Amino acid sequence: MTRRTQSSGRWRVLLPVVALLLPAGCGVPADEQPRAVEPPFGPPAAPAASSAPGQVEQAFCLVRDGRLVRTVRQVDAVGGVDGHLRRLLAGPTRAERAAGLGTALPGAVHVVDARLVDGRAQVEVEPPGEESGRSDEALAYGQIVCTLDGRSDVAGVSFLLRGRPLEVPRADGSLSSGPLTAADYPAVTGPD
Repeated sequence: MTRRTQSSGRWRVLLPVVALLLPAGCGVPADEQPRAVEPPFGPPAAPAASSAPGQVEQAFCLVRDGRLVRTVRQVDAVGGVDGHLRRLLAGPTRAERAAGLGTALPGAVHVVDARLVDGRAQVEVEPPGEESGRSDEALAYGQIVCTLDGRSDVAGVSFLLRGRPLEVPRADGSLSSGPLTAADYPAVTGPD
C-alpha cells in the first residue's frame, strides 16, 4: 500500500469523527425540541428588501388592528431623531398601506420638534385642537416612543409642551412624563 493510499484512508475514518465533533464546539446549546421565540413587536409587515446602494434600513412603528407593528424602510441616511420622526409623521408608504398598516398620529399628536439630549429623545408637541376627538392617544404616543426607542442612540423618550414635561398616556392608561420606552406599551406591542 502506498503512502498516498494510507493517508486518504485515514481521512475517510477521521472525517466523520470531525464532522460529529465540530457542531459541539460552536457554543450553541442544543434543545430537545424546537421552541418559539416571541418578537417584541407584532409580526413584521413585510420582509425587508435588500438595501439599494447608498441606502440603509430604518425601523418604524405603524398600526394594524389597534396594535403597533414594526416595519423597516430603506432610507438614504439614518439621520437624527427629528428626521426619523418626520418620516414617521409622513405616514405609511404605499406598500405599507397595501399591507394593512396605518397610523394613529394625525389629529392625536401635533409634533413641533424632536432632539436628542443626553441620550434621550425629547419631543416637543403642541396642544391638540378641541376638534380632534381622537381616542387613540396612547397608540399615537406609542408609535413615537417605539419608533425612537428602537434607535441605538436613544435610551428613552420624553414629551414637552411649551418646554415643560408633558404627561402622556401609556398603554395601561396611566400618565407618565417619561422617559418612556417600548416597554411602556406592552398591551399594544405584543404579538398578534
